[in-house]
Amino acid sequence: MKVLVATEKPFAQVAVDGIRKEVESAGNTLELLEKYTDVSQLLDAVKDADALIVRSDKVTPAVLDAANNLKIVVRAGAGYDNVDIAYAKEKGVVVENTPGQNSNAVAELVFGLLVYAVRNFYNGKSGTELLGKKLGILAFGNVGRNVARIAKGFGMDVYAYDAFCPKEVIEDAGVHAVGSQDELFENCDIVSLHIPATPETKQSINYALVSKMKKGGIVINTARKEVVNEAELLKLMAEREDLKYVTDIKPDADAEFMKFEGRYFSTPKKMGAQTSEANINAGIAAARQINAFFKDGCTKYQVNK
Repeated sequence: MKVLVATEKPFAQVAVDGIRKEVESAGNTLELLEKYTDVSQLLDAVKDADALIVRSDKVTPAVLDAANNLKIVVRAGAGYDNVDIAYAKEKGVVVENTPGQNSNAVAELVFGLLVYAVRNFYNGKSGTELLGKKLGILAFGNVGRNVARIAKGFGMDVYAYDAFCPKEVIEDAGVHAVGSQDELFENCDIVSLHIPATPETKQSINYALVSKMKKGGIVINTARKEVVNEAELLKLMAEREDLKYVTDIKPDADAEFMKFEGRYFSTPKKMGAQTSEANINAGIAAARQINAFFKDGCTKYQVNK
């Protein structure tokens, strides 16, 4: 079987070496398409691929139509909104992610951004500390749980809401479970977003919700750009000069947010999974899942059932 690794932003070489070892040890062949500059290159490369590994690369209907032999796509990471999973299902292509492999990297970035924000972006003026602050975690998956773990080290009071995670599971982790998003935003000094971009969550972080935060509130987004209603958040930040927004996904309205000097920061590119450890872990996990799929028909991590 031919496994194509298509990455506009390539894996680290050590990750590529690990992927190759896994793929070839199972009797499969590996092909690399790295730093491609046009989608036509991807369409050509995927024509005879049996499996595809991507990072944030878009797997569109055009890509799926060009892939005559494709049986499985693995997104090396947790989020998979860059893959058209519905169309893949129509085509009989299994889509998987690699949950948990990037979670610590994202969680650590949350606190890099948070310390930067509470210290007023290191502008020389007095800031605040995290000790004793109430941190709200929106979605208690792999990343959310790592955020909670780290927050306890800072001495924070940790709360979480997840519509799909039982209250008992949250509280067993030493975290206060709340009953709704509204309650989370009302009670916490800081809210960290970890929800996926779904039809239900897109644009859900809006004026009405964020306006419930107490004075000096901070929203951190290391999830997905699409979950934030940018127009409404801009309106709210113009009205409330106490609010801050920090993210590792540059908003479409970045130039407008930049007007809120001292209250807004975005990294130039998505940075959550940008550590060598996460890079290696996710890539090798993707290769192992493909091997398991071809050997045993394993679809444990399928997201388009």
